[in-house]
Amino acid sequence: MTALGAVFRPQLPPERLRDVVRVGDEVGLEELWLWEDCFREGGISAAAAALAWSERVRVGVGLLPVPLRNVAVTAMEVAALHRMFPGRAIVGVGHGVQDWMGQVGARAESPLTLLREHLDALRALLRGERLTVDGRYVRLDDVALDWPPAGPVPVLAGAEGPRTLRLSGAAADGTVLTSATSPDGVRRARRLIEEGRAAAGRDAAEPHEVVVYLLTATGPGAAARLRAELAAGGTEPVPGPGVAGDAGAVAEAVRRLAEAGADTVILQPTADEPDPEGFVRFTAEEVRPLVP
Repeated sequence: MTALGAVFRPQLPPERLRDVVRVGDEVGLEELWLWEDCFREGGISAAAAALAWSERVRVGVGLLPVPLRNVAVTAMEVAALHRMFPGRAIVGVGHGVQDWMGQVGARAESPLTLLREHLDALRALLRGERLTVDGRYVRLDDVALDWPPAGPVPVLAGAEGPRTLRLSGAAADGTVLTSATSPDGVRRARRLIEEGRAAAGRDAAEPHEVVVYLLTATGPGAAARLRAELAAGGTEPVPGPGVAGDAGAVAEAVRRLAEAGADTVILQPTADEPDPEGFVRFTAEEVRPLVP
């Protein structure tokens, strides 16, 4: 069964999150995803609030940019979420938008090296291991969590290019793909992820979740809003990624991504979505019943 969720976009003010979360919990939304986009809203603080305001919905953070974060702090925060809200937190990390990283003086000379070192250390710390590491970017001296998670915690990585996709396969437990990813792009990503897994000697039977965002517009003016967002991002509207239309059209787009290899599809509203709470209801009540 394909997991389905929705995004709370950080173009909305943080105080809107509570109502969206409560609606999601009420209507049975499976997953609500948050972004740590510079310079809008903190991913961990927003996730902790969303988890506290809900009882059932799983909350994903996609993504935490690793240049902004010491890996020990990332591990402490992720572990705390999982101990306080078992089974409901999903965290992904990525090398960040390089222009943004440059703005805060955190741009790495080798983003891939940093991401690999961060993933290796983060996963080990969350397993309860004690680490001494002297890497190019990650340096730890006899560090272990006092309160590691009680069970396994999957760590996802954001990836787009071939090298990062192979790295995600080798060093992460899942991969997050952007809303610019077509069904053929999902197939390509799966191939590259598997190449990375094979090269690293990962167990072929071990699951590797692929999460894909799907830019989605529905209701009055949906097609125009989708075209405007694609144009603003420099993408040709026709043909292009994303879907505009009713629940049937959206469900068909979700099915195409799932058939290409997506395990989870997260509906991403346009930045000017007029009714975020209604979008969550639409996802859970109208689209979900149409997605196998």
